Amino acid sequence: MRITKYQRVVSWLFGAVLLLGAFAVNAAEVEKVRIWLAPDHARLVFDLSGPAAHKVFTLDNPDRIVLDVENSTLKADLERLGLDKSPVERIRSGKNGKTLRLVLDLKHGVRPKSFDLKPNQKYGHRLVLDLYEKESLGKATKTAEPQAIAGRDIVIAIDAGHGGDDPGAIGSGRVREKDVVLAMAKELKRRLDQTPGYKGQLTRTGDYYISLRGRTTAARKHNADLFVSIHADAFKDPRARGASVWVLSSRGASSEMGRWLASKENSADLIGGVGSVSLDDKDNVLASVLLDMSMTASREDSRSIAKGIHTNIKRFARMHKSHVEQAGFVVLKSPDIPSILVETGFISNPGEAANLKTRSYQKKMADAIYKGIVQHFERKPPALTLIAQRKAKDNRSYKVVRGDTLSVIASKNGVSLASLRKVNSLKNDTIKVGQVLRIPAS
Repeated sequence: MRITKYQRVVSWLFGAVLLLGAFAVNAAEVEKVRIWLAPDHARLVFDLSGPAAHKVFTLDNPDRIVLDVENSTLKADLERLGLDKSPVERIRSGKNGKTLRLVLDLKHGVRPKSFDLKPNQKYGHRLVLDLYEKESLGKATKTAEPQAIAGRDIVIAIDAGHGGDDPGAIGSGRVREKDVVLAMAKELKRRLDQTPGYKGQLTRTGDYYISLRGRTTAARKHNADLFVSIHADAFKDPRARGASVWVLSSRGASSEMGRWLASKENSADLIGGVGSVSLDDKDNVLASVLLDMSMTASREDSRSIAKGIHTNIKRFARMHKSHVEQAGFVVLKSPDIPSILVETGFISNPGEAANLKTRSYQKKMADAIYKGIVQHFERKPPALTLIAQRKAKDNRSYKVVRGDTLSVIASKNGVSLASLRKVNSLKNDTIKVGQVLRIPAS
């Protein structure tokens, strides 16, 4: 039978109607709304039943943010959302044709940033709306030039992995990686802060998410001498177990060097820690040499610290490998800051998950990391730090000249006669001209 032009048009229209009907049936629902509060921004996460296009714009007098989600309906209960400490006063909803309109009445002006997230193993489609405090953007995010302060503390950036909408791995008994590692990070900070000459800085202090690059940026902002990222591993086989310590691989270092040299954003950043230099006024060859020197020194220190921590952990825990491992983790890629990553165990292993969630085990792990850090910096303190000054003072020496007595030398150097005898293993006060004595710290 011959199909006429009229029949083809009717068939096309019929198909179009069916397609439009399918779209109508597949309209997305906003099933749930969650909020996470960070020091510099609030994050709203909208769980969707399917993909949906959206747009965001702001309104003034009063300050509002409008979020339009196309072809969508609201199922979530907005009244139960905890907005007390957020910049949002309340959220109103309405329909503009098939578009769901959400209006956020603000307590003060913020800068919104929105994006979609595809489904993963834990969540379906999501729409994320970040509300940044205005002063946290722009110039405020630029790295401040390190201050070369004599007698300063050694700063350790402590990074608790995951957080907020990203719980990390989830073990038996629903123990969450983000909670375990934050507890260890806080314990490590407590130990460091109690030690003269050291200071711990947490990249996150609560349950919120920070991007991988944001974590290293935070370390640079605090002029950190070391970056330590703490995690708990997971694997599909629950029998996998063991802690591990990681440093940056050669391939990861090479790729990061290329990224820094190619990026205008990175070129103006400082490298080399205290007294560091900028790459923006250097030619390509010199910039490459400086960056390579900085990264080489950083990786050598990273390996030294990682080895000490690995040794400390294996005294009480099973290790996944007998040596420090290497990978191209983003959080290990600061060219100027020694960086290590500690996997404290397999949270997917029931036995190790049971350990990881206990306060006693968390303190053991934090103590092992703490001792590895202190062991390294007591041996090789950064210049101008209190630890470096103390070490220099401990290494003082005095050459005996004619007319000296042990008691006179002790008095001149402000130390006790007993301590001078002890540090030099002297059985009596007899000394000889030309003899070199160690002077203990006063």
